[in-house]
Amino acid sequence: MNKYMKLTAFGVLVITFSVIFIAWPLSSSSSNIGSAETRTIKPRESANFNVQLQANIPYYKFGDKELKLHLLIPDDHKSKRKPLIIFIKGSSWGKDKPQDTFAFIPQLVQLAKSGYVVASVEHRTSHEAKFPSQIQDIKAAVVFLKEKAPEYQINPELVGVWGTSSGAHLAALVGTSCHVPELEGSNRTSKVNSCVQAVVDWYGPTDFLQMSKAPTKYNAEDPESAESLLIGGPLQKNKEKVRKANPITYVSAETPPFLIMHGDRDKRVPLNQSELLYEALKKENVEVTFYTLKGAGHGSGFSNPEMINLVQDFFDKHLKP
Repeated sequence: MNKYMKLTAFGVLVITFSVIFIAWPLSSSSSNIGSAETRTIKPRESANFNVQLQANIPYYKFGDKELKLHLLIPDDHKSKRKPLIIFIKGSSWGKDKPQDTFAFIPQLVQLAKSGYVVASVEHRTSHEAKFPSQIQDIKAAVVFLKEKAPEYQINPELVGVWGTSSGAHLAALVGTSCHVPELEGSNRTSKVNSCVQAVVDWYGPTDFLQMSKAPTKYNAEDPESAESLLIGGPLQKNKEKVRKANPITYVSAETPPFLIMHGDRDKRVPLNQSELLYEALKKENVEVTFYTLKGAGHGSGFSNPEMINLVQDFFDKHLKP
């Protein structure tokens, strides 16, 4: 028993001296606290704005359907116009449920803090309307934001678009189909165009009829597939509609720069979809960068800081001259 009492006493002494040793430098520097509280911090030269979220802004109405978008606006208390990035969240064009337009907001905040106005945009689902309604919706959002440029501090000449999966399909279409009348919508009266200056495509489909040629279990040519539902019928029986929905159809020398990123293990949208788009852009001498993510599936491994930084670097290059 005496042995254990001695060990316990020794342990208490060790803890006591440790506390005194650790606390001593803190207590001895207490006289400097006043000066530390009044130090001046010089902000970094790079932009790092506070961000305001303005949610559920109506931008267009089709019948009883009111389409909305969310805006992230850098709050720098200045009137300087800023580049605009429009983000389109993938959803298989709303086959099973509408887009979750709030889902990617946390990742988009980084770009807003860096000096971009960022919009997350809703479009009609393929149950509500067939193609080209979805691309007409996105183009209507581009026009709306350009028209509202003074109100939201937007530079309408510096607009980028970014999408994931089906949203990337629409983003690519926006980029390649500037001034294509049938994709603009018949009710368009604005003199503002829907052209953009940069496109980011994350694992988006392009040529639906080529998807089954890749080794994947997903069958886009199934009459019940998301692609068939978007077009309004089986792909093989609606080849002209498939052609019109293909961003590659409209690629030209005037197409803006593209950043394409795709996982090599994507089982939903095969890698060949991005490869086809890349080759078409290269053929027209369009500036394009293509990253294949090794081991990445459909969306997995994309939302990490390294990928977001690549997107920001691309937009900085083309929207912040």
